[in-house]
Amino acid sequence: MSTTADSPTLATRRVAIAGNPNTGKTTLFNRLTGLSAKVGNYPGVTVESESGEVKLARSGTITLVDVPGTYSLTARSAEEQIAIQAICGLHPLERPDAVVLVVDATQLTRNLYLALQVIETDIPLVVALNMVDMLGELGVQIDAAALERELGVRVVAVSAQHGQGVDELRAALDEALQTPERARPGPRWIPSDARLRADVEAVAAELPALWRTENPRRRNALALWALLSLDENDELPDAPAKLRETVLARRRAAAAQGREIEAEIIQGRYAWIDERAPKFLRQRTNAAPSRTDRVDRLLLHPALGFVVFLAAMGLVFQSLFSWADPLIGLIESAVAVVKEQVVAALPAGLFNDFVAEGLIEGVGSVIVFLPQILLLFFFIGVMEDSGYMARVAFLMDRLMKSIGLHGRAFVPMMSGFACAVPAILATRTMERQRDRMLTMMVVPLMTCSARLPVYSLLIAALFPPDRIFGVLPVQGLLMVALYVFSTGLALIVAAVLGRTLIKGKSVPLLLEMPPYRVPHWPSVLAAMWRKTRVFLSEAGTVILACTVVMWLLLTFPRQPELDAQYAARIESVEAQLPAGEERDERVATLENERAGEALRSSYGGRLGHLIEPAIEPLGFDWKIGIGLLGAFAAREVFVSTMGVVYGIGEDVDEESVGLRQRIKQEAHADGRPIYTPLVGLSLMVFFAIACQCMSTLAVVKRETRSWTWPTFLFVYTGALAWLLSFAVFQGGVLLGFG
Repeated sequence: MSTTADSPTLATRRVAIAGNPNTGKTTLFNRLTGLSAKVGNYPGVTVESESGEVKLARSGTITLVDVPGTYSLTARSAEEQIAIQAICGLHPLERPDAVVLVVDATQLTRNLYLALQVIETDIPLVVALNMVDMLGELGVQIDAAALERELGVRVVAVSAQHGQGVDELRAALDEALQTPERARPGPRWIPSDARLRADVEAVAAELPALWRTENPRRRNALALWALLSLDENDELPDAPAKLRETVLARRRAAAAQGREIEAEIIQGRYAWIDERAPKFLRQRTNAAPSRTDRVDRLLLHPALGFVVFLAAMGLVFQSLFSWADPLIGLIESAVAVVKEQVVAALPAGLFNDFVAEGLIEGVGSVIVFLPQILLLFFFIGVMEDSGYMARVAFLMDRLMKSIGLHGRAFVPMMSGFACAVPAILATRTMERQRDRMLTMMVVPLMTCSARLPVYSLLIAALFPPDRIFGVLPVQGLLMVALYVFSTGLALIVAAVLGRTLIKGKSVPLLLEMPPYRVPHWPSVLAAMWRKTRVFLSEAGTVILACTVVMWLLLTFPRQPELDAQYAARIESVEAQLPAGEERDERVATLENERAGEALRSSYGGRLGHLIEPAIEPLGFDWKIGIGLLGAFAAREVFVSTMGVVYGIGEDVDEESVGLRQRIKQEAHADGRPIYTPLVGLSLMVFFAIACQCMSTLAVVKRETRSWTWPTFLFVYTGALAWLLSFAVFQGGVLLGFG
């Protein structure tokens, strides 16, 4: 149980560490906790919470909670509301005993706005003045003692990057916990306009009982928060209706008087900062351009900056698509070895099949994502910690704003070309819940690497290697067209969903350009591993469960008569032929035929027959239906599933000549080919859109903490895939391409 600020003698203490984005807050958090943070979630939302223990000389061991970065305590979204919950102690979080506020010394005046708001809450406060080691290059001087006098709280100069001042910060925090009355300076800014004070008092009177406090400072702070945060378009459904009505009424009354309450509050605080800034802040007017300024001339250039960004994204994409491949191959090989040894060690039978095909394959389908996830979080951590991520958001904001998102959404969408699973996890870098949801709903439309084996098989089997005008290869153009199609469709769907189901008020991208700095590698690596561990423990369990379910569907009911029949045929071949290559080939053929017949008679096979009337208008038969069901385990499994269906065996890939030939030769009873170029195009369009991936759905479920959104994703992509595939096939038939 956490103590309140009024009972500091108890042993258990809880301290929040807060600050603007890009202030080095997480690096300082890692310095204080020794990289021993635990990852969880804030109650009721999907925002990650990290907490760790800090040992202090007099206060003992305390819990330090990392608060999401925010520019102010104005909660325009559920994510931003976390900051005021964590600092003020609103339900369901307990009030902290103290706050460590990290401010960027290179952007001091902007950071002090949040400091004034935290001071107003009457929470014991220590200000960590971070990045002081970079002031000399910028030609800036800060008088920490003068700043301390103006704020009325302890100010400690630190460099989280190099560990400078961290011990002094621990001592200051220890003192604030032992003598909290000295760390409560009282509000620095008080509204001077009597009309604004009346607005604050009217709203304070309507605060819900759970938030109400006898402390007038905290009461006024919550009233100011409500005046800035609540409106018709906010994302705070739990805010009391009467409180919102009061805020809206005061705003309307102020507008009738020609006043704007929000502007009065914001301008009043900044006026207080600007008036006192000369006392503690000095900047040389003739200072030479800093290193950051010089680099930004390139990286923020409207043309060259975009080229550099595309090169950086190409590096990330290449790492996820190619560099991870050797590690993925090693994991797949290791899983295959373990599976082979288990099969050899356990007696043949159902339990052996369950362990090998269900459990081991299920675990393999989880850990096979590790190389891509680790690499993606590494690159995101480097971009965040170096200051480049803010530049990425700035560069892409104009394009993404046209579809209802902002610049930060581009990195997850770009990552979706490699794999949707780490791409969805990358949406955690976005502050607004609405933006995260919208991005998650369109990322699976990007052409991921798992679709490539399907495309490669169908293009090679059904489209001749001709050239248009003798130069442009048909097969290569088809592959490029599928990428362009998926990207364009993702942008269109984002624009539609952003204006309908997931609509929200357009919020401008607010960010500061932090100075460039060398990443704090221990923090980057620790964050990378913590986020990966969360994926393994939460999304991985759902993926494993889905894999077992798919095994059950494709394995049962058992066919003892079929097994006995093929066992007899295999014994006959072994008796008739001497040991050698010919006998092995005959036995393998029979085993593949048996596996194909067993699959066709399984529950999955029966489902393939059951859904045939629904997929027949797309040009698909029941065998393709089985392939679609098998692909739900992973899109690329479509290839091996079709190999089993056609009795070729599951050890095939998109390069398998036998499978390509069988697809070309497969025909209806009347001799018409089942697979035509039009059927292949229809099938590729379906695969480009439908969310045939249980891992993606599992990760969406984990990120949203609900089955509602993954269900919606599966249904809308499936319906859209059916409609567009129907249009392609039936339109092609009408045009005579059948």
